Amino acid sequence: MTGDPALTRHVVVMGVSGAGKTTLARLLADATGLVFGEADEFHTAANVARMRSGVPLDDAARWPWLRDLAGWMTARHREGVSTVLACSALKRYYRDVLRKGPPTVDFVHLDGPADVIRERMSLRAGHYMPASLLDSQTDALETLGPDERGVVLDLRLPVATLVPVVAERLGLPVTVKGG
Repeated sequence: MTGDPALTRHVVVMGVSGAGKTTLARLLADATGLVFGEADEFHTAANVARMRSGVPLDDAARWPWLRDLAGWMTARHREGVSTVLACSALKRYYRDVLRKGPPTVDFVHLDGPADVIRERMSLRAGHYMPASLLDSQTDALETLGPDERGVVLDLRLPVATLVPVVAERLGLPVTVKGG
């Protein structure tokens, strides 16, 4: 979605590592025309090395990253471009930083049992986030508050089922591809 900045939409697909944020966000971007962003790509090399070694990030390491993400959404908003961002956004005050970017941000929280997530993490290759950090993420996770814009979805549902649910609940137009 591009055009008038007043009409842009910004969605953050959130949850712990292994919840399926990137998969859902990419498919949602494809279905709606929103521009996809991967929060992991905004981490500094030092943050990636820290997580790769099994050390969870503290708030001091997260603040610049979160501000960069809010800045990315703000820049797209000013261009009249709508976005969908895959980002853990584990704590309320992390989401508050993201909300300081564009005028409105909707959150899609992929939630589900830790054993399902741990299994997913054990099957993926090439990701720096080890399954050993899952407990620190689930401990840090704060679910969406009643005053936060967004929806909570069961990550066990097929992602193909989740995309139209997100689009409908957030009022996002689904584009038709092909022809």
